Amino acid sequence: MPTEARVVVVPQEQGQALEVVDVTLPDPGPNQVVVRQFASGICHSQLHTIHNPRQAPAILGHESTGEVEAVGESVMDLKPGDTVMVTWVPKNQQQARRQGGSTALELPDGRTATSINVFTWATHTIADEMYVVKVPDDIDRESDSIIGCAVITGAGAVLHTAQVQAGDSVAIIGVGGVGLSAVAAAAHLGADPIIAVDLDDTKLEFAKKFGATHGVNASNDDAVAAIKELTPVEGQFDILRQPVSGVDYAFDCIGHASTMKQISEMVRSGEFGQSKGGTAVLVGVPQTPIELDSRHMFMGERGYICSLGGSCEPGEDLPRFIEWHRDGILDLDSLVTQRYSIDDIGVAVEDLENGRVAGRSILVFE
Repeated sequence: MPTEARVVVVPQEQGQALEVVDVTLPDPGPNQVVVRQFASGICHSQLHTIHNPRQAPAILGHESTGEVEAVGESVMDLKPGDTVMVTWVPKNQQQARRQGGSTALELPDGRTATSINVFTWATHTIADEMYVVKVPDDIDRESDSIIGCAVITGAGAVLHTAQVQAGDSVAIIGVGGVGLSAVAAAAHLGADPIIAVDLDDTKLEFAKKFGATHGVNASNDDAVAAIKELTPVEGQFDILRQPVSGVDYAFDCIGHASTMKQISEMVRSGEFGQSKGGTAVLVGVPQTPIELDSRHMFMGERGYICSLGGSCEPGEDLPRFIEWHRDGILDLDSLVTQRYSIDDIGVAVEDLENGRVAGRSILVFE
């Protein structure tokens, strides 16, 4: 049975206001699920889609909580009434290997709006089952809605991609929703120090609530020099016999050209003849290429790796992070700082773009 929904649409023409459109979702295909949504995160990466050229109208959003309303004939592990989370990362390796196409939604005026995989800025969504994970019925319907992107991306980068250990030193550039999730994960794993880097003193102070031990305001200070001053490694010298300083892991949760380069400079050199250097981890979505100082990376045996979706497997990691929230390890109630209705999506995007969101903002549908 078709489902009536209200969906945020980004017009094909750049510079046009976002639309909230009444649509009729079709019956689910064999591997599809229709979800009535409780809440959806508003991710900073969606600004890239809004501002970049596109071939068709776009439908956005990739993290939410909701309840299954209908399933396709081949869906075996989900049923109507199940509480679920929608995410943009395939929930397990088996599902990831199955070919799943992009989402196309027919609009009443004849246009076709598209998404790479899912859309959650909507009262209801239809998605391939590979992106829908069954979770306990008693989740926090609002705060937990950001686990499917912000949390898995930030906390997953620390937990899975870098595999940070107790006592490792960590720097995290950009302490919005993703960066704060990374801070909380680093604190839970026993990293020390945990140095937050941002351009706003209020955000840096907020990051301490999640476990940051230090804050560096990059608008006032040379962030690389400040990190090195905070992290001397006693008694160790690099190949040039210079004292070693810098963090074991530096995470860029922004993806700007400057920050992508800075993380390569923040990580320590290896001790010559004794150990490898630190590792820079790119977490934010990059929009431009960069050039790294290859001699700097080589001589210090430093590493540079990337983290897509926190290297997570949502079928296992979403329940894990739900428990982190319940246990107080991850304070999502504080991390979600703003709530909007679907009709206020334009205000929500403007607030995000202009730095008026301290943590993570969400759309609430009920």
